[in-house]
Amino acid sequence: MNTPIAIEIVMLLAGLLFVLGIVGVIIRKNIIFMLLSVEIMLNAAGLAFIAAGSRWAQPDGQVMFIFILAMAAAEVSVGLALILRIYHQHRSLDIDKLKEMKG
Repeated sequence: MNTPIAIEIVMLLAGLLFVLGIVGVIIRKNIIFMLLSVEIMLNAAGLAFIAAGSRWAQPDGQVMFIFILAMAAAEVSVGLALILRIYHQHRSLDIDKLKEMKG
C-alpha cells in the first residue's frame, strides 16, 4: 500500500539539496563541479515546485518544473561551450589559476 510522503519531508529534502548546491558553488574550485552544483540547485527548486503543486492538486508545479528543465538544458549547453573555450585558452579549469592569469 502506498502511503503519501508528507510535504514537509519533501520540502526539507529540496532545501537540503539547494544548500548542498550552494556549498558546492562556494567551495569547489573546478568550473565543471560548480556547473553541476548549479544543476543541483535547479533540481531542488523543481522538486519544491512539484511538491507544492501536488499539495494543492494543481499541475502548476509540474509546468514550472518543465520550464526549469528547459532553462537548465540551455544553461548547460552555453556553460559547457564557455568551459571548453576557457580550457582551450588557459589549459586549466581551476578558478584560482584563472584569477592569477587575469591579473
